[in-house]
Amino acid sequence: MRTDTTSAASAIFAANRARGSVAFDVHLLEGVTRRRHLHESGSLRVRFPSPEVEGLSAVFVNTAGGIAGGDRFDIDIATGEGSRLAVTTAAAEKVYRTDGPAAALNIALKAAAGSHLAWLPQETILFDRARVSRRIDIDLAENASLLFCEIVVFGRSAMGERMLHGEFVDRWRMRRGGRLVFAETVRLDGDIGEKLARSAIAKGGVAVGTALIVPGDEALVARIRELSESFGGEVGISAWNGFAMARFCAQDAARLRADMIAVLGRASGLALPRLWLS
Repeated sequence: MRTDTTSAASAIFAANRARGSVAFDVHLLEGVTRRRHLHESGSLRVRFPSPEVEGLSAVFVNTAGGIAGGDRFDIDIATGEGSRLAVTTAAAEKVYRTDGPAAALNIALKAAAGSHLAWLPQETILFDRARVSRRIDIDLAENASLLFCEIVVFGRSAMGERMLHGEFVDRWRMRRGGRLVFAETVRLDGDIGEKLARSAIAKGGVAVGTALIVPGDEALVARIRELSESFGGEVGISAWNGFAMARFCAQDAARLRADMIAVLGRASGLALPRLWLS
């Protein structure tokens, strides 16, 4: 009887999980970046504001209102030769607490020769006891360019909330010209609050971020380091394998967001999505 009850509860839980997927590609048509193919399903949607002179913008919307345990979201984006695409989200994404399985986020980005892809979502906010596993795969042509950032906030500190326990697994792989140039997997689980307090991890910081800039070299690193006196949190920048990486850690999300905006602006020289500045 207990087995039947448990199975029924599991079936109900699975039936109420959010599922969402978006796959689309863009191409250059008469000198203007245009959307080509688009597939949407479930609670994930993407909208395209009016085309700009420099390229196309895309905005993701999660109609589920957040992410909970057992949810799954898949994103697949490709930019055709010579096209320019900037992607952001309508709001920060919230990952809520769960006593069940982790949520799964899978992101695949592909950029063809001569194209530019900017992946600029707003923050991912993890509530206490949230569980999420994210996989990011980036495949760039040798002469494609990339501006990529992700910010993760462990609890809403402005609301007096901290993420003390839970699970966060973040797997990144980036290939350029078919060659693996960056691979990293971050795993934080159990007593996350205690781990973030360690000097070697976050030194008490509650917000962390990473920016990848392709191409990137020591000259770019030097230009970004000129901003060091203005940073509100800790920022480290280095370059290798033809790309630059900036790491961020701060005591609150607002400081880190300001630092990220400064670095991305210096790296690209282009305006960030208006949603970032509202």
